[in-house]
Amino acid sequence: MKKKNNRTQNFNFYWIYAGIALIFIALQFVNTVSSPLKKINKQKFLTEMLVENEVERVTIVNNEYVEVHLKKSAIEKEKHKSVNTNSSRLGNRPHYYFNVTSGEQFENDLKDFYKKNPNISVNDQIVPDVDTRKNVFGDLIGWIVPLVIMIGIWFLIMKRMSGGAGAGGSIFNIGKSKAELFDKDTKEKTNFNDVAGLEGAKEEVKEIVDFLKNPKKYTSLGGKIPKGVLLVGPPGTGKTLLAKAVAGEAKVPFFSLSGSDFVEMFVGVGASRVRDLFKTAKSKSPSIVFIDEIDAIGRSRGKNQITGANDERENTLNQLLTEMDGFGTNHHVIVIAATNRADVLDKALVRAGRFDRQIYVDLPELTERKEIFKVHTKNLKVSKDLDLDFLAKQTPGFSGADIANLCNESALIAARKNKKQISKQDFLDAVDRIVGGVERKNKLMTEEEREIIAYHESGHAVVSWMLRYAAPLVKVTIVPRGKSLGAAWYLPDERQITRSEQMLDEMCATLGGRAAEEIIYKKTSTGALNDLEKVSKQAKAMVLVYGFNEKIGNVTYYDSSGEQSFSKPYSEDTAKKIDMEIKKIIDIEYKRAKEILKKYQDSLTELAKLLLKKEVIFKEDLEKILGERKWPNVKKVKIQKSEK
Repeated sequence: MKKKNNRTQNFNFYWIYAGIALIFIALQFVNTVSSPLKKINKQKFLTEMLVENEVERVTIVNNEYVEVHLKKSAIEKEKHKSVNTNSSRLGNRPHYYFNVTSGEQFENDLKDFYKKNPNISVNDQIVPDVDTRKNVFGDLIGWIVPLVIMIGIWFLIMKRMSGGAGAGGSIFNIGKSKAELFDKDTKEKTNFNDVAGLEGAKEEVKEIVDFLKNPKKYTSLGGKIPKGVLLVGPPGTGKTLLAKAVAGEAKVPFFSLSGSDFVEMFVGVGASRVRDLFKTAKSKSPSIVFIDEIDAIGRSRGKNQITGANDERENTLNQLLTEMDGFGTNHHVIVIAATNRADVLDKALVRAGRFDRQIYVDLPELTERKEIFKVHTKNLKVSKDLDLDFLAKQTPGFSGADIANLCNESALIAARKNKKQISKQDFLDAVDRIVGGVERKNKLMTEEEREIIAYHESGHAVVSWMLRYAAPLVKVTIVPRGKSLGAAWYLPDERQITRSEQMLDEMCATLGGRAAEEIIYKKTSTGALNDLEKVSKQAKAMVLVYGFNEKIGNVTYYDSSGEQSFSKPYSEDTAKKIDMEIKKIIDIEYKRAKEILKKYQDSLTELAKLLLKKEVIFKEDLEKILGERKWPNVKKVKIQKSEK
């Protein structure tokens, strides 16, 4: 009923504006009709009317235009028929008018005209009158129209900021909450069956829903229902999807909004919206409030900050802290929040009593990725022999959102090829497209450049094949994709911890491309820029973060709090040692890569020539040239929970 009234108000509002516009148009029309003056040019006035002695008098009005009054004898002429028709209605009003740049200029033009036409007698010569008039209607329009437009724009801005028709459609509702309500009458189709892989997180969230459905089950033993749950994890891992599933499963009111919905340019609006949100949630308790991207308002409050833009955000945060754990807290309202920046949240917000539980939603493991593939391929027309285990192994590091995008891309690729079903190759092409970018086969390159790229990528392949801890190679290509001119695709192991020798082998394999260029051509190119950037970051992490360097020692300069510091946490002498150790690590691994390539230089050349011929080579091609890889993959075991 409320929405209908809002629509009626909006409908009336637009009719009012339309009515005002029609009134102004009507007034302009009446003004035009009531002034039947005919416009002429100054040349016609001088060369025809004055020469034929048809003008009785002229008047310069406001220094802008000249009104022309004709003699009665002239009005009766055929050429003045249009003004003759209205002559009775005109009375003493002028018959014609024309614009002038200035009255003084017109007077000078008139004098020059009479000098050039001495046959016109002095008695017939006209001396113009000067008149200054006020256009009341024009002045009224001049300030009323801009005023009405400004009021209309202001009204629309305030209406938009207050949430439009869906939020009440009134500027007086600007402090009202923008939360979207889901309850048992709302058709929310997402449920826990649509959330694959996040078993641990689902168990925690299911328990929250159960708290609200059966509170006595837990309170009978003296326990208290948790007040808040914070979902933390990388982007795309399913935090918001988990909240949607809660909305679909819960039989209690579910309020959903984003942290940015509290942010407004007006002072006090954010805090007002927080109060209104919890007031509404308490009135419908037991209920759940979900705040997505809570870091928009939950960032740490600064110390001794100059009064400015952050004051409003901090006031909003203060109100949220009070509502979550103040004297008037209602224990039947649970807050679920999601963020991928938990490190920047205020400590008072994440303490026990506000967010009692923090659930880390991590990137999916191998088995979890398989379950996610099952969900997203359920509505796709895939071939019967599609192996989801294989797809899960080919996508390490992919989030749930990445896998959803992958499935969609594979469907688009299959449709582009006019296929009836999506095959395994379509999924592999989709992986290449997402990771590397679109193929650019029409990119212009010289034969010399193609050869350099072939040796560069072959260098990566050979070195990684010969190292124990380097990621196993899948394929190598010299077809440009995205920004890269060539690529070597690996299938990295999913490790929970990384040792120093593993990082060193990865660095050595990364430097294999540049080392191959130096061995074959005795010079290097700019193609190794990304490799050098990656290796430099890894070496820096070994020294500064993980304490893998003997000279620097078991010290880390990593700050998990995320607070920015304008000074280095170490001395200048230590900084010099750090620079030297980083360079030393890179130099040693580069030298090791060159030694491997010199030992297998014939295989390097053979592989590069094959790559120039086929453009894309796979693991099987490397096995033919380099032999079977000596280092088998480590078998993974799943840790089972012990039950007593």
